[in-house]
Formats: sequence, C-alpha cells, structure tokens
Amino acid sequence: MRLEELPYIMIRCLVLTITLEVLVGIILHVRKKDLLNIVFANVITNPIVVVFPVYINITYGLMQRHITLLILEILTVFVEGFIYKKFNENKKNNPYKISIILNLSSYLIGLIINYI
Repeated sequence: MRLEELPYIMIRCLVLTITLEVLVGIILHVRKKDLLNIVFANVITNPIVVVFPVYINITYGLMQRHITLLILEILTVFVEGFIYKKFNENKKNNPYKISIILNLSSYLIGLIINYI
C-alpha cells in the first residue's frame, strides 16, 4: 500500500463499515433513530482504526500493526458502546453488547472481503 492510496482506503473502509453495521443493526431490530448513532459512532472511530495501524505497520512492522489493531478494536467497542448508551433512545438493549456484535460483524466480514 502506498500512502497516496490512504484517503481512498479510508473512505472505502468507512462506507463499508457503516453499511455492514447498519445492516446488522437492522437485523438486531435497532430503531431507525438509533441507526444514525451507528453512523455517527463510526465516523468518529473508524478513521483512527484505519489510519493508525497503517502508520504502525509502515513504521514498526506487521506484528505491531496487529497488536495495535486489536487494542484499537477493543477501545472502539467501549467508545461506541458509550455513544450508544448516551444517545440511543432504546434503553432496553445493552449498548456494549450491541457494540460488540456490530464491531465483530464488520471486522469479520471485512476480513472475508479482504481475503477474497
């Protein structure tokens, strides 16, 4: 990957993540108003999760990239869970459980897409 490609990769990752997580949210019966919070949370967290591991990979190598990505994904679950807890209208669903399901889904589907 070249650094010139990074903006396109960021946009592709953000659009794909939002699409997948909104679809999974619909499957989980997340309310329409709360689906916007999925978009909002990903606009905040996704660029960091995409860019920082690329920088770590270029600077330190692949193993450090994987460790960084794992840490960032865990932090993302907590940050997005907090956003869902704070702003979602449906207080019956556990926001951290929703965050784990959404992030795990988009991460695993992203791996499959990248593998293909």
